[in-house]
Amino acid sequence: MDAMGVEQRAGAAGVDLRGRDFLREADFSAEELDSLIGLAAVLKAERAAGVERARLIGRVIALIFEKTSTRTRCAFEVAAYHQGADVTFLDPGASQMGHKESAADTGAVLAGMYDAIEFRGAAQTTVEELAGGADVPVYNGLTDMWHPTQMLADYLTMREYSGGVPWPEISLAYVGDARYNMGNSMLVMGAILGSDVRIVAPRELWPAVEVQELARERAEISGARLLLTEEPAEGVAGAQFVHTDVWVSMGEPKDAWDARVDLLRPYRVDAGLMAATGRADARFMHCLPAFHDAQTVIGREAGERYGLPDGLEVSDDVYRSPASVVFDQAHNRMHTIKALMVATLAGQWDGRRRTWGGSGEAEGAG
Repeated sequence: MDAMGVEQRAGAAGVDLRGRDFLREADFSAEELDSLIGLAAVLKAERAAGVERARLIGRVIALIFEKTSTRTRCAFEVAAYHQGADVTFLDPGASQMGHKESAADTGAVLAGMYDAIEFRGAAQTTVEELAGGADVPVYNGLTDMWHPTQMLADYLTMREYSGGVPWPEISLAYVGDARYNMGNSMLVMGAILGSDVRIVAPRELWPAVEVQELARERAEISGARLLLTEEPAEGVAGAQFVHTDVWVSMGEPKDAWDARVDLLRPYRVDAGLMAATGRADARFMHCLPAFHDAQTVIGREAGERYGLPDGLEVSDDVYRSPASVVFDQAHNRMHTIKALMVATLAGQWDGRRRTWGGSGEAEGAG
C-alpha cells in the first residue's frame, strides 16, 4: 500500500463538516466524502506513528444499537477513546425509543446530554427521525437502506490498495444480493466519487429503481461508469475489487434460504470468479461477517444443506488468500469513523494545508 499517496490526497481544502449528520452518502458531495477519507488516512498515519492528538476531549457520544454489531460498535468506541471522548452504549432494552418514546423525542432528549448520537437499526426512517429531533450530529451505523460508515472504510481500503489513485481510476464489482444497504451504498458512493461500479446480481436482486436513478443522477455529475448486469464474468471483467455480502440471515425461513441460494450460486466468489477479473492485482472485499467455512452456526447449517462446506457467498480459499483484504477493511472502520467524529465535532480540517481551521490547531502540533 502507498500510504504517502493516500496522505497527499488527504481531503479537500476548506471543507467544513462541523455539526453535520451522516445519514446517507447522497447527502454529501464528492469533495466532502473525499475530505473524510483523506482525514481518516491522516489520523491512521498519526496513530501508527504514535503522534495522535486527542481532539475530542470532553465530548460524549450516545451509541444506540437496535441491531447487534461487532465492528461498528468497537470502531465507534475505540475511535472515541483514542480521541479523548466517552460513549454510552444503549441496546434495545436500555432505552424507551420505539416503545414509549418516539425517535424524534429521543433525539431531542439525548441532544441535551450528548455531543453526537450513533444509530444502528432496521429502518432508515428511524435514524432520520432521530436526526430531525436532535440538534447534534447523528451518524447512521447501518440501516436496511444505507451503510455510509462502511463505505468510508471500503473506499479508504480501495484507495490504499490501488496506490492512492484518483477515484475515477477505482474499479469495483459488487456481486450477490444487491437489494439492501451494501448494494445501495456501493452503487451511490461510487457514482458520487466518479468510480467504475458494477452491480453483478440477478435482476430481481438489483437495487431498487429509485436507488438506480439516484446513482445515475450523481454519475452524470461525476462521470462515473455504472453497470448493472446479470452476467458474473461480464460484471467482474477488469475490476480490481470484488465485493460481496452474506446471502442469508438467521431467522429467515428455510424456504427463503433455498430460493436465494439457488438463485445466487452462479454469483459465489470463488477462484474462478476472481480469475475472471483478468487482473493479478484483484482484491476480495467483504463487510463481514462472512460465511466462508463451517465454523459458524449458519455456515455449518448452510454448508450441509446446500453442499457448500467451504463457504456460501465466498469460498474459503478466496477468503484466506493473499487477494483478501477483509481484515484491513474491517480495521479501517475505526479510522474512518474516527475521522467522521473529528470532522463533525472538532475544528475545520484543511486537507491541503493540513491545519485545523476551526480551532487554530496546526497538524502535528503537540
